[in-house]
Amino acid sequence: MIKQRFPALDIMRGLTLALMILVNNPGSWSFVYAPLEHADWNGFTPTDFIFPFFLFMVGAALFFSQRSLLQPHITAADRHKKIIRRTLLLFAVGLFLNIFPFLTPIGEIRILGVLQRIALAYGIAAFIVLYAGMRTRWVISAAILLGYWLLLQLSDQPYSLEHSLVRQIDLAVLGAGHLWQGKGIPFDPEGLLSTLPAVVNVLLGFEVARILSTSDSGFSAQKKLAILSAVLIVAALIWNLIFPINKSLWTSPFVLLTSGVGIAVLLLLVALEKTPAKAILNLCIPFGKNPLFIYVLSFMWATVLYTVKIGDVSVYEFSFQQLNHFLDPYIASLTYALIQVFIFWCVAKYMDKKGIVISL
Repeated sequence: MIKQRFPALDIMRGLTLALMILVNNPGSWSFVYAPLEHADWNGFTPTDFIFPFFLFMVGAALFFSQRSLLQPHITAADRHKKIIRRTLLLFAVGLFLNIFPFLTPIGEIRILGVLQRIALAYGIAAFIVLYAGMRTRWVISAAILLGYWLLLQLSDQPYSLEHSLVRQIDLAVLGAGHLWQGKGIPFDPEGLLSTLPAVVNVLLGFEVARILSTSDSGFSAQKKLAILSAVLIVAALIWNLIFPINKSLWTSPFVLLTSGVGIAVLLLLVALEKTPAKAILNLCIPFGKNPLFIYVLSFMWATVLYTVKIGDVSVYEFSFQQLNHFLDPYIASLTYALIQVFIFWCVAKYMDKKGIVISL
């Protein structure tokens, strides 16, 4: 028997989005506390878990949406159309954010990005869960992670920024002008090849939702997930000795680590639901109701603030400067980010009260 959605899943989705807004909107990128920055290359920080947690939650949502796809009156062709439609729309929204506010020359528009990776990982995972049974899904997940490791070895410097196969494929397929330039050379941390292991983050989120929702005993399900979490984390740390944990390359140990920690966080939220902390955690739920809309709105809002000028500085910089007049620059930068989270929580709360849900 399949149960209804678990509140902890909605809380985790909302909390993940809140953290994503927080780390994406510091008052100044020159004054960011280390835990709120990504690891420069190998290794990880708390911030590196946010994006994979989002993919994990996409997988959990996929479990529940799959039930509607499997209704007897829906044909295979209709199922395919729904998956492809969601994939293309989500990819298009991500591409739109890269183009907005329409000031970038066509030859320099970045094609890939966060939503594009979510779109591709969702699309691939959705077809896998549509046709593959539980055991087959685990085999496919293992094959993807091992296969990705082997593919990277085709380069003489498999884990380097400049010479990795991830970068070489993106250069060949997309061209240097359409890649992210944040590390000084064309390299996309949401590259085509490195999206493949991200599919496993989605599949593991699907399996976690399945275990939680189909188990007759809540304790039994949580015990299984606790063991799975420990196995994934230990496997990731051992594999890291020869295959580094690296978000930019989205390496296989990175998938195992972030998924294992994601399960542990979910179990912690389940436990906290029975404590007074539940009232505070429930504040995250409005974010979880409209995650795509709020993410897009926050991205566009930040872009506008960077674009519009007050004198010689952007509104974004001007706002930070006002806080920096009476706060330490690091505290001012964090305060600015927290204000952004609060602004969009108010938007999400209003939408929740009005029963507005925007989804693809």
